[in-house]
Amino acid sequence: MTTAPTVRETQVPAGTAIHASLPGAHFFDAYEVADGQPSHTALQAWLDVVARTPRWTQMLMTVRNKLVRLVGLKDLGQLHDGYPPASGRSLREASSYRVGDRVGIFRIRHLSDTEVVMGQDDRHLDVQVALTKHSGRTETSGPPTMVLSTVVHIHNTLGHVYMAVVTPFHRRIARAMVQRLADHGTH
Repeated sequence: MTTAPTVRETQVPAGTAIHASLPGAHFFDAYEVADGQPSHTALQAWLDVVARTPRWTQMLMTVRNKLVRLVGLKDLGQLHDGYPPASGRSLREASSYRVGDRVGIFRIRHLSDTEVVMGQDDRHLDVQVALTKHSGRTETSGPPTMVLSTVVHIHNTLGHVYMAVVTPFHRRIARAMVQRLADHGTH
């Protein structure tokens, strides 16, 4: 029996597109885990994990969407919602997507094999989420890893209140997603 890879809190990776959005951020976090499928692109890893979004996360998003509509914010839908990419090709293949395409609740803002940055802007805040893969090519750099980073820029009081309420849920969901990324590579 193998043990599950350990998820650890880390820094938003320096030199990445998501790191460039840190100046002025009101909230950011990052979680790292061993990459069980280093041959997959960052976007493919994301697509694989959101396709298996746990029911409890879906329920939290449903509650979130109902509550925020009461104060005039966007109903984002679900992490795993499928929207046809501009290419018209498969929703589950990373090669189908380009910058600007929608993936679940986010739009792709930056896309490379090793990093996908997705974002959603609203009147109260702008949020960006990135999945970054690090290859670990040398003995000193360790094994391949993945980092899930979130960066939030708040615009107003509503944004501060919103983040105060959702931060504990965000941390739980982010950790669970990173664990699912790791588990997907071991099965």
